[in-house]
Amino acid sequence: MGTLTSCSNFSTLNLKTAINGGAVASITTRKRGRLFKSQFGLNYKNCYLCQKGLRRKFLGIEKNGNFFDGLVCFSSNDDDNGDKSSSFGKDSSLATKEKDVEEGDESSSIELGSQNDESNSFPSSSGTPSNSPVEISYNNFQVDSFKLMELLGPEKVDPADVKLIKDKLFGYSTFWVTKEEPFGDFGEGVLFLGNLRGIREDVFAKLQKQLAELVGDKYNLFMVEEPNSESPDPRGGPRISFGMLRKEVSEPGPTTLWQYVIALLLFLLTIGSSVELGIASQLNRLPPEVVKYFTDPDSVEPPDMQLLLPFVDAALPLAYGVLGVQLFHEFGHLMAAFPNNVKLSIPFFIPNITLGSFGAITQFKSIIPDRKTQVDISVAGPFAGAVLSFSMFAVGLLLSSNPGPTADLVQVPSTLFQGSLLLGLISRASLGYTAMHSASVFIHPLVIAGWCGLTTTAFNLLPVGCLDGGRAVQGAFGKTALISFGLMTYTLLGLGVLGGPLSLPWGLYVLICQRTPEKPCLNDVTEVRTWRKTAVGVAIFLVVMILLPVWDELAEELGIGLVTTF
Repeated sequence: MGTLTSCSNFSTLNLKTAINGGAVASITTRKRGRLFKSQFGLNYKNCYLCQKGLRRKFLGIEKNGNFFDGLVCFSSNDDDNGDKSSSFGKDSSLATKEKDVEEGDESSSIELGSQNDESNSFPSSSGTPSNSPVEISYNNFQVDSFKLMELLGPEKVDPADVKLIKDKLFGYSTFWVTKEEPFGDFGEGVLFLGNLRGIREDVFAKLQKQLAELVGDKYNLFMVEEPNSESPDPRGGPRISFGMLRKEVSEPGPTTLWQYVIALLLFLLTIGSSVELGIASQLNRLPPEVVKYFTDPDSVEPPDMQLLLPFVDAALPLAYGVLGVQLFHEFGHLMAAFPNNVKLSIPFFIPNITLGSFGAITQFKSIIPDRKTQVDISVAGPFAGAVLSFSMFAVGLLLSSNPGPTADLVQVPSTLFQGSLLLGLISRASLGYTAMHSASVFIHPLVIAGWCGLTTTAFNLLPVGCLDGGRAVQGAFGKTALISFGLMTYTLLGLGVLGGPLSLPWGLYVLICQRTPEKPCLNDVTEVRTWRKTAVGVAIFLVVMILLPVWDELAEELGIGLVTTF
């Protein structure tokens, strides 16, 4: 920041000048005369108070490509200014040099502004004069902070490599670069904007191959939509640009030992919550003091938990079913990721006492090549879990409608079937009006295991964040569509329309752990085929049908549960 001073006792008028930098409001040297005449009625080459000549002092240190200078009155004391300039250079490690102001110098720009409110007004003549021609822009602490941020932040792309890649990689036959912008979460990469000179998929494959031959396995090249594009590509589709990041920055890090430990602890807790679900399903068989403790809010004295040990063996089949669904879910992800050379992290299971488990958090440990692969991997897990869950649910309903002499049925309240419109209708069609239109229903434990598995799968297919449904929607329809779907999902969860009493805990879980969308693929432009979009749309519709509760009027009309009216 420079300071325009006068030889009188008036205060300084702050000016900021920048060369090769981003000025907020700048004018060229040819226009300075008009600016100073319009603002002060004086010639731009003279001091605005003493009408004597001005000279410019330049700071010789570059910060992000910008050089800063200041205008100094010729009548000011050179010795004083020199002393203050030297002290300024000593404090901020910046050297200064003098350069005359020339009218034809169009490379420099001047920017008017003030640092504080006091600089906008002239004090009385008794005020203390200011002889310092230059004011410090950054103090030592700020400069050190910038250096520390650059040191601790992600490693940026080498400027020499950028020049090499721009000259050797891009060209008339592939992609003509017209502009460069920062790329990545912290601007650690480079985004090349320009004009495409061929079929985007062929150009991208060619550029990837040439990049590997040019710099080796050092960078990852991304094909993304051009940000803030005002018109589509003349060849059809959106305008594209190419982003480049260092491989160690763009790819996720390996799983650490602590993550393995946390995953193991969460899995053990999920086993415990699944067994607890199996014990709770035998509510009509549990000792009265145990039931009273868990159902009566006024009960404060805990019972002897050893009374639950005889019921653990009977709870294991249901626990096995719940855990089996989650393992099948993760196995489906793995089977879809392996052929595409996509690495996955170890699953972090989320225990839940109502459903046994809320599913698992599985991260991508390598960059996804394209949106088609993202859709396939995201949908494969829920599809595998849903197939096993629906199989158990259907077999359980069959065993419940035709119980054998040794059938081990459990008694559950009929209001359970009002928690899902789709599953309630299937249960009503299988068990009949008489069995369903009562206070309690006798069902096989497989019905509960399948119900919990389908509900958990539906929750994970919600189109929000980096859930399986969010990843699938982002791959099939794009990130913009995911934002719209996400806002709608958050609204329905907040109102309790989806998921009933589980909407609030699930919504909090997503906000805390899964709210961030997935990072872009290497080829984040090529759209998937129509049948994949249709499959994702059908899956979202089934999710809504599973998580949508049955309201009392419809439940009474269809005979799903016994609705008590007052």
